[in-house]
Amino acid sequence: MEYIEFESPIRELEEQLKKTKQLQTETGQDLSRTMREIEKSIISTRKDIQKNLSPWQKVQLSRHPSRPYTLAYIQAITNGNFLELHGDRGVKDDKAMVGGWGIIDGESYMLIGQQKGINTKMRQYRNFGMANPEGYRKALRLMKMAEKFNRPVITFIDTPGAFPGLEAEERGQGEAIARNIYEMCALKVPIICIIIGEGASGGALGIGVGDKVLMLENTWYSVISPESCSSILWRNWDHKEQAAKALKLTAEDMLKNKLVDGIIKEPLGGAHVNPEEIFETVKQTIIKTAAKLLETPKNKLIDSRIKKLSKMGVFDE
Repeated sequence: MEYIEFESPIRELEEQLKKTKQLQTETGQDLSRTMREIEKSIISTRKDIQKNLSPWQKVQLSRHPSRPYTLAYIQAITNGNFLELHGDRGVKDDKAMVGGWGIIDGESYMLIGQQKGINTKMRQYRNFGMANPEGYRKALRLMKMAEKFNRPVITFIDTPGAFPGLEAEERGQGEAIARNIYEMCALKVPIICIIIGEGASGGALGIGVGDKVLMLENTWYSVISPESCSSILWRNWDHKEQAAKALKLTAEDMLKNKLVDGIIKEPLGGAHVNPEEIFETVKQTIIKTAAKLLETPKNKLIDSRIKKLSKMGVFDE
């Protein structure tokens, strides 16, 4: 497993545990008591780190290279019962945006999300999770298909932003994202949006309008990344930690400001420490949330969705 800088105490303890296990194998001595003590120290250290995480450290955790991505969640929660659909029927198939039909606990859902890629080659193939206009148009096509068959839509948000290239702008990046926001407001089926990693800018909003918007504990959601904010305000990235704090981008900040509807607790240390646990947690959250939303009449679903969005950003002086 890879480690972030602030996880170095955990790395040292886990290396110590590994050496102890190896020593026990080589010498035949019973070192189980020592191993239990080290394991307790690892848990205690993780708890201490988790309690004192800064906004910037949470941003780093959301980008952890071992953190599971969209397709890992989809495959796990559907037990492999997933049929990926491709193309926007206009330009091409955007590999940064994935989607298709999946079965969760016997019920079918339309599952959509950004996919970053698990290694260097796949990250290039997936364009680092930065979708082009055709990616958002593919997502909208799949949402409309879900509406046609009266099935809920689940979106997994994990992107550093929509692709900012010249060709993306030429093909209407802004219009594609705006169209998705407009159409999702009036979609006649339940929409559940889950931020599993980075939720940056319009790239996240393009699949981020829902009846319930949920964030994993160690994720962030903001109009701009801390590095970009720092580069605009200070002309360099040196103030990214200060920017992360000022942006109020953590799950706790978002819930406090009523911009999301709930926080999904991660395993101790983050989703990458125990992927199976977070997969099951997300699966059960989807099942419970979708069941409640499916009981709501379509007109009330749309009305409450629009009212919720209309209240955002309103304040009294």
